[in-house]
Amino acid sequence: MKVDRFIRISIAVLILLVFIVAIAATLFVTESALNVWDRLIEGPKLLLYGYVSVMVALVVAAIWLIWRLVVRRNIPEAGRPKVRKLSQSDIKERLREAEAAGVDVTAAQAELQELAARQGAGSIHLCFFGEISTGKSSLIKALVPSADVLVDVLGGSTTDIKHYRWRDEAGSEILLTDVPGTGGHEQGLGQKAMEEAQRSQVVLFVCDGDLTRSESSGIARLLTLAKPLILVMNKSDRFDVEEQAALMQRLLEHLDGTGGAIERDRVVAVSAGGKVDVVERATDGSENVLRRQRPADIGVLVVAINRLLQDPARIDEKRDRAVFQLAADKLAEAEAQYRVQRSEQIIRNATRKAVVGALAAVSPGTDVLIQGYIGTTMTQDLCKLYDAAPRDLDIEEFLNLSQSRVGRALPLSLAVAGNGLKAFPGLGTVAGGLVHAVAYGLIFDALGRSLVLTLSRHGEFVPEVAAKEFEEGINEHIEAGVRRVARMALDEKKG
Repeated sequence: MKVDRFIRISIAVLILLVFIVAIAATLFVTESALNVWDRLIEGPKLLLYGYVSVMVALVVAAIWLIWRLVVRRNIPEAGRPKVRKLSQSDIKERLREAEAAGVDVTAAQAELQELAARQGAGSIHLCFFGEISTGKSSLIKALVPSADVLVDVLGGSTTDIKHYRWRDEAGSEILLTDVPGTGGHEQGLGQKAMEEAQRSQVVLFVCDGDLTRSESSGIARLLTLAKPLILVMNKSDRFDVEEQAALMQRLLEHLDGTGGAIERDRVVAVSAGGKVDVVERATDGSENVLRRQRPADIGVLVVAINRLLQDPARIDEKRDRAVFQLAADKLAEAEAQYRVQRSEQIIRNATRKAVVGALAAVSPGTDVLIQGYIGTTMTQDLCKLYDAAPRDLDIEEFLNLSQSRVGRALPLSLAVAGNGLKAFPGLGTVAGGLVHAVAYGLIFDALGRSLVLTLSRHGEFVPEVAAKEFEEGINEHIEAGVRRVARMALDEKKG
């Protein structure tokens, strides 16, 4: 009780002293400020204005430095500037930077080369897009009867991209592009069809009735390309006039639901024709099945295509922008793969350094993350890899927040390390120093992998978020990496 009373009295005295010092400092500053102000008032106006300007500049500079160093700058999502449309110079500059960094830009460059070839040829590509069995190939056959188009009643006969030449009413040569149908069982064909749609000037989305959910999703994605689109309802001869009108209205409602704006004359109902089985009865009562050619009815489609092609410069410009975006998407995929590979190297390097440091120290402490150079360097390298620009205070805060998580996870990492080392034959009794080395290697491995997940998910470095995700995933990362880190430790021990 006496000790408690002494502590309370000491705190009261300390508060009194701080209060006295604060009052004295305030009186001193006030007196000095008033003296300076009186002299400035009595002196030349130029001196007054200059002094005030310097003081204001110093205050602004101090606020700016505090903002840069301490205050976190979170830009609200609604306040972010809109991304401007890509241009050819933009994507080429990005390709040069990525290639210089070691990213494989072959796929993205191939898209620009294909675009240049099509621009040089002056060709117009019309892409027939849609799910399997909607009659895309049959429509092309109706437009170009001489074309060697494979049409199969089973559907899904088109498994590759094929081009067929056709001339419009003005005599211009057009390439009709048949792409694989979406919704099939073979993987990758849908993506191949979507990429060809991006390379084409005009997309003809073919359906055979009311749209399914996947077809609505496909149209919504095509509309984001901001290029001319014609919605073609094929096999219209299966419906009477009233049914056709109701279906056309439903298609327009679907388009409104996706947020797309398409003129009514770009929603057409056609029939590709084809062969039909007809039962013919003879006078004796016998029946014969005859296959007859059913005439095509595609006049409204031809009219819609010709109207779109009246402004070739405009559709070329939209095609170019879509290809630039396609090249940017492929570059982003390549950058993502590069980041995965490079981050693996950074994490392995940091983990190896942690193992070597632990082997040298024999009895490392739990404060290795905040006192070591390794954690800071790894965090900086990973943030730079993911185009995040952390401040030194952010990294320090992240490592400080992670330290408490490390303290709680250390017993688990030691246990996992011991069990992991026992899985290697010939070790016998595992030495304590080696167990500690593996344990700290596992902690750094988990720290790096959780940070990579955070950066890839959020695209920025926020210490609190990164530390929380490190805590949530540390057990899983430790158990997953034990054999890898144990092998690394054994190699370093032998070396």
